[in-house]
Amino acid sequence: MKFMKLGSKPDAFQVDGKCIRHVTSDLATDIIIKVGDLKFYLHKFPLLSKSNHMQRLVQKASEENCDEINMVDFPGGPNAFEICAKFCYGMAVTLNAYNVVAARCAAEYLEMTEDVDRGNLIFKIEVFLNSSIFHSWKDSIIVLRTAKSLLPWSENLKIVGRCIDSIASKTSVDPANITWSYTYNRKLSVQDKIVGDSMKLREKIESVPKDWWVEDICELEIDLYKRVMTAVKSKGRMDGAVIGEALKTYAVRWLPDSVDALVSGVHSWRNKLLVETIACLLPSDNGVGSCSFLLKLLKVAVLAGMDDSSKEDLVKRISLKLHEASVKDLLIPARSPQTTLYDVGMVQSIVNQYMMHEQRSQDVEPGKSAGFVLGHGSLLSVGKLIDGYLGEIAHDPNLSLTSFIDLSCSVSELARPVHDGLYKAIDIYLKEHPNLTKAERKKICGLMDVKKLTMEASMHAAQNDRLPLRVVVQVLFFEQVKAATRAQSRNSDARTTCVSKMSPDEEWDKTMGEDCRSLKKKMSEVETNEDGGEKNSKMGKKKSRNSKNGVQLLPSRSRRIFDKLWVVGVGKGHVENRSSETSGSSQSSAVGVRDNTNKSSGIPSRHRRHSVS
Repeated sequence: MKFMKLGSKPDAFQVDGKCIRHVTSDLATDIIIKVGDLKFYLHKFPLLSKSNHMQRLVQKASEENCDEINMVDFPGGPNAFEICAKFCYGMAVTLNAYNVVAARCAAEYLEMTEDVDRGNLIFKIEVFLNSSIFHSWKDSIIVLRTAKSLLPWSENLKIVGRCIDSIASKTSVDPANITWSYTYNRKLSVQDKIVGDSMKLREKIESVPKDWWVEDICELEIDLYKRVMTAVKSKGRMDGAVIGEALKTYAVRWLPDSVDALVSGVHSWRNKLLVETIACLLPSDNGVGSCSFLLKLLKVAVLAGMDDSSKEDLVKRISLKLHEASVKDLLIPARSPQTTLYDVGMVQSIVNQYMMHEQRSQDVEPGKSAGFVLGHGSLLSVGKLIDGYLGEIAHDPNLSLTSFIDLSCSVSELARPVHDGLYKAIDIYLKEHPNLTKAERKKICGLMDVKKLTMEASMHAAQNDRLPLRVVVQVLFFEQVKAATRAQSRNSDARTTCVSKMSPDEEWDKTMGEDCRSLKKKMSEVETNEDGGEKNSKMGKKKSRNSKNGVQLLPSRSRRIFDKLWVVGVGKGHVENRSSETSGSSQSSAVGVRDNTNKSSGIPSRHRRHSVS
């Protein structure tokens, strides 16, 4: 730290109690000056020889026959006045970054200028500021912090402006030329990491990162920080990523982590001002700043009740980086009068902005195919993210079905090649909202495409009593189709004499068409029989004992449905083998199957459609 010594005489100021300061001298004091709660017993002559203002005050006091002068609103208080008084006596005084601003403001108040005496206090302090303080990185920051309590004096004397300019100029210096000390407790950013194995240890130690200055200015209060960052940006020499890192570091330093602290009356106004300041300082480059950091700002903005324009700007920025977010980042607490735990509408706005951006990107690049989009990692990440978020908010008993469905539908189908995550979220919602009507359960389950479920999810769904009957039927049917298709693929070499002239896609479409028609018919039968309830339940239990091992894992309702579907053809003219005993124990109708199967191999030599009696 820089310092400056003034005067050479020993300090003769003495303390008499808590409120009195006097000068030890052979001469009796002849004036009392009150500054704040302290009284100074001094001599007129030393003061009058250095201060224009004191000359006027003493003259006025003499006219009024008063020995005491009361200085109201003295800048810097008693300590600053003591520095000025000691300078007038020629006593030793040490100026540093912590007291120089107060001394400068006090000297200005007392009008200790050059026209009163050459080499007066104002002149000496200005020399110290310009030659030492403003050339020191940390001293400039200290001076700027102390200047806050001395407004408007420090502002009028341009101390604040000169400090800000000094700090901003130093941030733009080439890191290779940094010779002063700075604070750096964070990990180096990727671009600043030293990767050369052959680099000497000394070179590693002396390496200076681009954001070396970020932590030191975090100690500034919000208004001064804003002015410093504005000056840094106006220089035009600072990379946007470094600006974003500086803003993130400041937010981490001052924003509380707990929700209660964010909304507490003591800090609510400050948190709101902080987020507004950081939001307006964000570089115009929307890619700057991590998504997690931006979502934290949005969370504070929502809880602190910021205006819509500030929140909309954050939403736009977040939407461009949504694929980087985590489910935890999106859990923004709802603010009254909302009754839900989380602000689902805000997340809906972010997703809508993201999808609009994706659509514009496709419009700009009309050659971009659906397959390319499907392979785009960011879109898939967003689909997985939203499904995870739906799973979290589904636990909220106050979450409306409309909000759940709207958010789910806001994501493109291309973002969901697999529907396991969506199924999990739907299942949680059904579990937490048991009072849904049949139509509502059907509606929410309509979001899910059972053909996009993995085998594990399908097995879970087949045993899930919370799902509507039609959905369970669809799950079982499409798993049967998939299993038969896999078996048909494995046995394709054994049927070389029956080579189809159709392409694989055409054959699949045709098979699916036939199976879907058969499915509709069987679904009608199953639903009719399911409504029968108790009458057929005993037969279902008997049948389950004769079923395959895999079918025995299913609950009674799903087993009965599976038995109904087991006789549905999954390829042209294909019928799954059933034993005569099992066929004869159908719940609702006897199914006659003419089996020309080689019983030893289990592979039918010729499959035929069978009739339902």
